[in-house]
Amino acid sequence: MTISSGDRLPEAAFKERTSEGMRETTTEEIFAGRKVVLFAVPGAFTPTCDLNHLPGYIEHNGAIRAKGVDEIAVVAVNDAFVMGAWAEHSGGKDKVRFLSDWDASFTKAIGMETDLSGGTLGLRSKRYAMIVEDGVVKTLNIEETPGTAEKSGAAAILEQL
Repeated sequence: MTISSGDRLPEAAFKERTSEGMRETTTEEIFAGRKVVLFAVPGAFTPTCDLNHLPGYIEHNGAIRAKGVDEIAVVAVNDAFVMGAWAEHSGGKDKVRFLSDWDASFTKAIGMETDLSGGTLGLRSKRYAMIVEDGVVKTLNIEETPGTAEKSGAAAILEQL
């Protein structure tokens, strides 16, 4: 079942590549007592994700945080090495938190998995964005097709904050 506004995020673990090495973090650590914008992409370095979706969050970082957001995070079904490289390559390292859902456990737990085997990507996440307050989804925007980032883009989220 797909998560909805008003639902609490499930317990899950993510991997992050940091300057100190590999780190595991949990939904509790990221969302408890905080206001977070979480957006998901089908894959790091893929065209829409790399050229459209992520850049909006980097560009509007200050404006989003000015609305009381503690953190902006991106999640993808990619390994932590790929997510770390994307953070460096994109210039988003200190503006967006790059979370690896390496085994798609979080993505499956919230019902956002999609089979993109036809595009050679395999099991991935749908493209979405959510505003989460203290672990509860307040706003959820899901894209109907993986190649668009309008409903889930930074400009749409900024209007909803």
